[in-house]
Formats: sequence, structure tokens, C-alpha cells
Amino acid sequence: MGKGRFEAFSDGVLAIIITIMVLELKVPHGETLDAIKPLLPVFLSYVLSFVYVGIYWNNHHHLMHTATRVTGPMLWANLHLLFWLSLFPFTTGWMGENHFASVPSAVYGVVLLMAAIAYYILQSTILATSGPDSVLRRAVGRDWKGKLSPVLYMAGILSTYWAAWLAQVFYVLVAVLWLIPDSRIEQELAKRDAH
Repeated sequence: MGKGRFEAFSDGVLAIIITIMVLELKVPHGETLDAIKPLLPVFLSYVLSFVYVGIYWNNHHHLMHTATRVTGPMLWANLHLLFWLSLFPFTTGWMGENHFASVPSAVYGVVLLMAAIAYYILQSTILATSGPDSVLRRAVGRDWKGKLSPVLYMAGILSTYWAAWLAQVFYVLVAVLWLIPDSRIEQELAKRDAH
């Protein structure tokens, strides 16, 4: 399988995930701003998940540019990642509909954690295929964001038992951490292309 088909399939799944999430947003019954208030938790959980899907789409795109070829293990690792991302609509809706209650917030955090682990597995699979002096190996470096994110997800999951709102702080913090553009891969690709 070529990289183009691999990436197109992943892009399609991510587009469907976003579509499902937006279809879960209900139109308010009423014409005043007060009619929106009960839907605010659902909308906020949608925004957070939309940002996460966007982050994964962006990073997946960059990751695929470093791959020299597509292997069977990469296909399975990618499907593993897409599985966890496909649970975003369910957990997003559950958390929002229940106004960020403890159990739905914890389950949302577990899905975020598992998606991060799945991304790490995909990245590791590409690293194993690309060799020790690959663009990706140089770009990943110490990968402090990749190591810190699961710790913050775990803190969010555990915090739901004391204060569910605190979990949202951790989840938003990780999203903000990844929203800051990570240009390591782009820089390494530019160096490679300059030679």
C-alpha cells in the first residue's frame, strides 16, 4: 500500500469522526440566549474533542511525511490509533450530556490516554521501519510533549474522583500544549530536502 492511500484512509476516518461529533449537537428549542445554556456543556466538550481530532490529524500528517514506506505493522498500529479516536464522539457526547460528571470525564480521559499510547505505538513502528538515522528519529528527540501528555491524562483521570472539573483542566492543558506548533518534523524534512 502506498503512503497516499494510507493517509487518505486515515483522513477519511478523522473526517467521519468530526462529522459524527457535530451531528450530536442539538439545535436549542427557543429563540433566546437562555435556550443555549443547557447545551453549553455539550458544545464545550465538542470544541475540546474537535481540537484533539485536529491535533491528531495534523501530527499524523507530519508523521506520514517521514515514513519511507508502509508496512503491515504500521497498518495495524494506524488502525489501533483510529479505533481509539473513533470513540471520541461517544465519550464526548456522554461527558457533555452529563455536564462533565466524574465517570464520563474519567472515561473520556481513558480514551485520550489510549489514543496517546496508540499514537506512540504508530510512531515507534515508523521509527523501527525508518532506521536509526531517520528524519523522524532526529525530529522526535527527547519527545517531552509525548512523555508529559500521558502523565497529565492520568492526573486528569484520577482527579475526577475528587473534582471532576479538575480533569477538564488537565485535558485542556494537554490540548494547549499540542496546539503550540511543533515544527521539529518540518525542520528535519526541510534539512533533508535541502541536501
